[in-house]
Amino acid sequence: MLVMLYIDPGTGSMLFAILIGIVTSLVFLWKSFLLKIKFLLHGGRVEESQKRVPYAIFSDSKRYWNVFKPICDEFERRGVQLEYLTASPDDPALSTEYKHVNCRFIGENNKAFARMNMLDAGILLSTTPGLEVYQWKRSANVDWYVHIFHAVDEGTGYRMFGMDYYNAVLLTGAFQEKYIRKLEELRNLPAKELVVAGSTYMDALKEKLDAKTGTKEGKTVLLAPSWGESSILTKYGADILRALVATGYNIVVRPHPQSLTSEKAVLEPLWKEFPDSEHFHWNYDNDNFEVLWNADIMITDFSGIIFDYALVFGKPIVYADTSFDPAPYDAAWIEEPLWRFEVLKELGAPLKKEDFPLMRELIDNLLQQKQGHEARQRVRDEAWQCMGESAKLTVDYMIQKYQELSSKKEKK
Repeated sequence: MLVMLYIDPGTGSMLFAILIGIVTSLVFLWKSFLLKIKFLLHGGRVEESQKRVPYAIFSDSKRYWNVFKPICDEFERRGVQLEYLTASPDDPALSTEYKHVNCRFIGENNKAFARMNMLDAGILLSTTPGLEVYQWKRSANVDWYVHIFHAVDEGTGYRMFGMDYYNAVLLTGAFQEKYIRKLEELRNLPAKELVVAGSTYMDALKEKLDAKTGTKEGKTVLLAPSWGESSILTKYGADILRALVATGYNIVVRPHPQSLTSEKAVLEPLWKEFPDSEHFHWNYDNDNFEVLWNADIMITDFSGIIFDYALVFGKPIVYADTSFDPAPYDAAWIEEPLWRFEVLKELGAPLKKEDFPLMRELIDNLLQQKQGHEARQRVRDEAWQCMGESAKLTVDYMIQKYQELSSKKEKK
């Protein structure tokens, strides 16, 4: 008799994490055994493994190349060796020519995490949350894990325990510290090293904008949602797209990249009802510069792209009232209002479902207003510190920390 067993995705993920942990432990035991043998054969002297690298970056998606490229460029400029490890086979890094930065594809999904679990490096920089929570485990041979933000919000939008097991976090602004410290306190975690280093990708966006020339024709409205149960497309779906099409303006919809992986059931009926046409386009570009530059106004929810658009491009935004549910996120542990929702009131205008029939009037009014400069500048000063210096400060920190840890090892 044939018996079929069903394992739900959550249990499957847990079992895979356990399996990875067992395999990793066995590998470390074997490596430890080989090192002891080598130690004895060399009369008590063991040379450091040639595979160990002082500095490494891990990127789980090509969409974070805008965060890491300025850092890779800075390592290259200084002539310092860096290992860039990516889980995307089409990561732009792989086609970038460097002499001192070695860019490697290490496999997708669980294969990449399995490789990272056995990494041998001094300093590892990443923007990937969930270290030590799911499949990605801390390697016993990595000295220091550093998290870098890919948005300039308060950092509570990660799925729960997103940054808990990093050693350090590079802040875009000092305001983020209180949220991290609060989570550490509530979870009884050791204090992480927090350093204000600015935002590499926003520095790069501004540099592109300053060099940009040319003009555009017609009015373009960009819909750029986040993903999850509280996002615009999940909450409002076809209703908001119909309202936008009715304005007669050029409409560009840029789904969150994670939606393409996790929310195809939401997107597929929308793709069918709203195919690309003369005045309606879906955008999936890895680099968001052109789509942000072309848009006259942006509609979003709680996505971090709010700050890219408002603070770099200085254009008006509309934020949809999606009744944000913090349950899956680190935000669920924070009782006070989240920073992003407080500053939204200064940066843009709210949008509720009952406003959909008046969508064109709302957009026209915002485009005609010339207010908001002072509010944007205040938020910019708070969220995006060290403007233009982020790549330098990030590499400075990595090198100084490596030297500090190496010095401690020598003393021991």
